[in-house]
Amino acid sequence: MSGGSPVRVLGRDTLALLALRLSAVRLDGLNRGHFYVGLVGTWVAGIGRYWDNPKAELAQKLGFGSLAYIFVLSALLWCVFRPVAGRAANYWKLVSFVGLTSFPAWLYAIPVERFMSLDAAIALNVLFLAVVAAWRLALLFRYTRLVYRFGWWRTTVCCLLPMTAIICLLAALNLERAVFEIMGGLREPTSADGAYFVILLLSLLSVCLFPVLLLNWLWFLLQRLRAGRVGRQGSG
Repeated sequence: MSGGSPVRVLGRDTLALLALRLSAVRLDGLNRGHFYVGLVGTWVAGIGRYWDNPKAELAQKLGFGSLAYIFVLSALLWCVFRPVAGRAANYWKLVSFVGLTSFPAWLYAIPVERFMSLDAAIALNVLFLAVVAAWRLALLFRYTRLVYRFGWWRTTVCCLLPMTAIICLLAALNLERAVFEIMGGLREPTSADGAYFVILLLSLLSVCLFPVLLLNWLWFLLQRLRAGRVGRQGSG
C-alpha cells in the first residue's frame, strides 16, 4: 500500500467508501486488510445492536449473528452478481465490502429509549433503520456500478433483487406477526416495534417487486449466455 501506513490507508479507504468517494480501482482492490476491518466493524455493530436487549440470545449479544449475516448476505449477492457479471464478481471481495458497510449500523447501539419517551424512541429507531438501509443500499449501488460496470437498470435490478428476496423471506417467516400483536394490545410495546411496521410495509412492496426483478435478472442472464455463445462461435 502507498500513501501512509497500512492502518492509515485502511482507515482512509473505509471513510472514503462510507462517504461514497472511494474510487473504482480501490473498490475493486479490497483485500484482506479491508476484510478484517469489516469483520471488526460488523462485530461491534452486532454487539451494539443487542447490548441493552434483555431478550437477546447470547450469540446475538456477542455479535456472532451479525458476523454470520455478512457471509450469508455476501453469498446471496454473489449468486445474483456472478451469473451476470462473470468472474468480476469475487465472493471474498463482496464479504469485505459488505463488512465495511456495517459501520452505519453503529447507530443502533444508541439506547434512545433511556433518555426519551417510548413513542419518540420508536420514531427515532425507525428513522435509524431508514437511514442505515438507504445508506447501505447506496453503497451497494455504487459498488455495483463501478466494479461491475453495469448500467443503471441492471444495477437497480441486481441490487434490489436480493434485498426483496430477503424481505419476502422475513414475511414468509411471519415476522410481521409482532405488528398485529402490538395493534391488538397483546403485549407490551418496545422501542424496536416501529421496525416491524417498516418490515410489514416493505414486505408488501417486495412481494410485488420480486417477480418483476427476477424476470429482468433472468433476461440479463439470457443475454450473457447468448453473448457467450456468439463469442464461442466467432472464435471457432
